[in-house]
Amino acid sequence: MSASAGALAPDIAAAVAALRAGDLVAFPTETVYGLGADARNPAALRKIYALKGRPATHPLILHLQSADDLKDWVADVPASARALADRFWPGPLTLVLPRAPEVSDVLTGGQDTIAIRVPSHPVARQLLAAFGGGIAAPSANRYGRVSPTRAAHVREEFSEDLLVLEGGDCEVGLESTIVSLIDDLPRLLRPGAISRSDIEAVLGRPVQVGADAAAPRVPGSTAQHYAPQTPVELVRPESLDAAVVAASARGQRVAVLPCPVGSDPSSYGRALYAELRRLDKLGVSRILVEDVPHTPPWDAVRDRLSRAAATFL
Repeated sequence: MSASAGALAPDIAAAVAALRAGDLVAFPTETVYGLGADARNPAALRKIYALKGRPATHPLILHLQSADDLKDWVADVPASARALADRFWPGPLTLVLPRAPEVSDVLTGGQDTIAIRVPSHPVARQLLAAFGGGIAAPSANRYGRVSPTRAAHVREEFSEDLLVLEGGDCEVGLESTIVSLIDDLPRLLRPGAISRSDIEAVLGRPVQVGADAAAPRVPGSTAQHYAPQTPVELVRPESLDAAVVAASARGQRVAVLPCPVGSDPSSYGRALYAELRRLDKLGVSRILVEDVPHTPPWDAVRDRLSRAAATFL
């Protein structure tokens, strides 16, 4: 399907019809491609879990056209949520808020909270506007695997029966930042393109990092996630050559994903999943990934790599 002006309207119309019929649609966002369903249709939402092989307790992210739609899904919209929405929406930020009573347990994974964002990709925005309601959409891939950043990646994962809207390569390439605002203590539950310091600058107060016992479950929070089928091993830069030699001595074929000197985290993150998918097809026994800098700008990339390499950590 084409994202050109001439072909897009029929594609959007077909996608809206599919959503209203309770079917699934894959569509691009600025982060990754999403696997969408009508957020008001529990049966359609269950199709997402079934197709992905996703645990029913793992909540979905609700995508909205505008922050003005929050009132239809959230029990209370605190001033902190308004401030972050005004600054970062549309964009790669997900807010976790108290859900409205009528919101389906299937959408929230059985929790009293709901995760919401307003995407900025033009195709996602046209789809949401034409559909006229909320679309629940996790990444359009098998649960725990590498997220798709191109329409071709989605088609590799699922059958031809799935309608996939074309939108080119995702601009960000990593999943959204997730911030919980369910109490007086803002908490960063998943790092992304919008950093902790970005959030703190808007809120004017510290933001906690990581989940505690009371924190809601959110997407991408399991120890192993974002992983190709080939085992991934994170290797410190000074040990990379030795790791390649050792693998060769054992008769193992390995692929190497370096972190070139001078790389910036945005460019690296944008290309990361496509590179992992490419290396996963080489038939090697292991993917050696050179560790990235342990500095705040690299937090999101480092989070994804550490989860992809969880079996070696």
